[in-house]
Amino acid sequence: MTPKIPPRYLFIGGLHRSGTSLVNRLANALPGAGGITGSAAPENEGVYLQGAIAHTAQSGRPMHFATNPAEHLTEGHPLNSLETKARLERDWAPWFDPDQRWRVEKSPVNLTRMRLMQQLFPMSQFIVVLRHPEAVAASVASWVDAPAQQLLDHWIAAQAQMLGDLPYLHAVMVLRYEDIVADAPRSMRQIARFLDLPEAALPEGIADGNQNYAGAAKMTAAQANYAARWGYEPGINVAPWSGLVQHPLRSVRDAVSAA
Repeated sequence: MTPKIPPRYLFIGGLHRSGTSLVNRLANALPGAGGITGSAAPENEGVYLQGAIAHTAQSGRPMHFATNPAEHLTEGHPLNSLETKARLERDWAPWFDPDQRWRVEKSPVNLTRMRLMQQLFPMSQFIVVLRHPEAVAASVASWVDAPAQQLLDHWIAAQAQMLGDLPYLHAVMVLRYEDIVADAPRSMRQIARFLDLPEAALPEGIADGNQNYAGAAKMTAAQANYAARWGYEPGINVAPWSGLVQHPLRSVRDAVSAA
């Protein structure tokens, strides 16, 4: 009898309020992919449903975690072990459909754990979600007692660290929230081609929330200079951006780019 091919993992991460839940919805709508369902965890995030990687009230704090060196987990971390992998799979298994090719796990802290997760699950792939820093800072302001400029600095530091991680990752795609809400069908095609899955009907209720933050504090000139590499300009303005996708297969990279 032919052995069953084990499922692969798609890990979705990004700063809080960046659109990770939206990307999770798109990925879960694809035939052959499924996320965690039916749990009591916030947003069904797998980080709360496992005991392999300690996650306390001090872990994954909005606009704190991405600049905390203790939460940047790489291939050199002591948790890079078969024991960690086995515990994660055991803890997560009850929440996933066992018949799906892809298990989709969305937790913002995946942004700082991609290198470790790749070592634990070598065939995993990653999607990082970006959103305009001014919109992110304004959106989380009710959660975090910090001035707007500090929140903007955290956004910049988080993306700088992510850029440093990218050369170590085999298969990763960076999506912007603004591109998703502007052309959700295209983003759906990109995710499908990144995972080599058939396309599917678009989930309902996708709308642009950036207009809610039209009066948000603006980036300084130095902050704007950095954010421009992602096509982000002061005043929650967005310029065209070529996108970013890494994959071992050129055919997949080309398919995503042509979506």
